[in-house]
Amino acid sequence: MRYFRYAFLGTLGAILISISLANRDFVTLKLMPDALAELLGFNASVALPLFVVVLGGIVAGLVIGFVWEWMREYKHRREAAEKAREVRKLEREVGKLKTEKHQGKDEVLALLEEAR
Repeated sequence: MRYFRYAFLGTLGAILISISLANRDFVTLKLMPDALAELLGFNASVALPLFVVVLGGIVAGLVIGFVWEWMREYKHRREAAEKAREVRKLEREVGKLKTEKHQGKDEVLALLEEAR
């Protein structure tokens, strides 16, 4: 299974490198359309290679998706934490009740009774 993962990662790396080498031409990214920039009086632009724009868009989409999913699953994580706290509380209570039940008895008899 490890070799399949390495083969997949190697193939993915080769594909990304070939895409990057094939798309090295510079493109200009503008903050706003020209008409709106003239109206407001400013426009920010940057020239980047096309592969940086494409791969950056993919990375930004993944990050936004992961953050969105993390925020969406918050209620499930909170509920699981509450259940875990409740389980720990009940386990402590059961242990306390067992010690109270066997208090004053012989230890061997208490162990035998507990094993049943």
